[in-house]
Amino acid sequence: MLHVSNLAFGYDRSDRLVLDNVSVEVGRGSIVGIIGPNGSGKTTLLRLMAGTLRPLGGRVTIDGLDVSRLTRRALARKIAVVPQETYATFDFTVLDIALMGRYPHLGTFELEGPSDLAIARDALAAVGTTHLESRPFATLSGGEKQRVVIAGALAQASDALMLDEPTASLDLGYQMEITMLLARLNRERQTTMVVSTHDLNLAAGLCHEILLLKAGRVLAQGRTAEVLTADNVRGLYGVDADVRFHSGAGHVTVVPIARSH
Repeated sequence: MLHVSNLAFGYDRSDRLVLDNVSVEVGRGSIVGIIGPNGSGKTTLLRLMAGTLRPLGGRVTIDGLDVSRLTRRALARKIAVVPQETYATFDFTVLDIALMGRYPHLGTFELEGPSDLAIARDALAAVGTTHLESRPFATLSGGEKQRVVIAGALAQASDALMLDEPTASLDLGYQMEITMLLARLNRERQTTMVVSTHDLNLAAGLCHEILLLKAGRVLAQGRTAEVLTADNVRGLYGVDADVRFHSGAGHVTVVPIARSH
């Protein structure tokens, strides 16, 4: 579905590439995690995959279409993005935020109709925020805001959902809530997702496959349980970690032990 081939990117004309020869495939209905230290190129890769940046080399295609050749409206129908932080400049309600996801499907100067309203409300119901519909977005908690932004992305009815650090700045309870929400949406709606995250345990519990980025290059990629190993954690972060399957969690868990020498 989403294919990244030999991607290269730099923000200026220096010789330093932020991403160099990165390739990854995201199958329909899968969840792929992008993991790496600060400055490894995770967010840049997500933006290139979402078509908001253009690569210096290589291609990003979705269903065989080059994302750099799609119009903004056509691209928004293919890919929805949930940024790390969301701010509402005006005093929008929760329903307003969800309805914003319908814009790619409206014509010039066209207003939302009953079907758009129904889709937005269905998206709010899917993330458990129907009761917040009339609340100003700015008055919500961090976890509530994240769920509403995800609802807006669902209302967009795109083929793939890109999430940049979806649990950043959330407490442990909200982290688990958002993780379970994403897993349920994937399970029930077959929502395809690409998730950039620092949280190794979130990736272990949520992602079917992961890609490890270090200094803009792929260190390893593949099935999560096969790639998330003590050796790879050491190579990625310079940290010795206890990595093992946890029967209670139902997936591999990572416990940092010490800086490796």
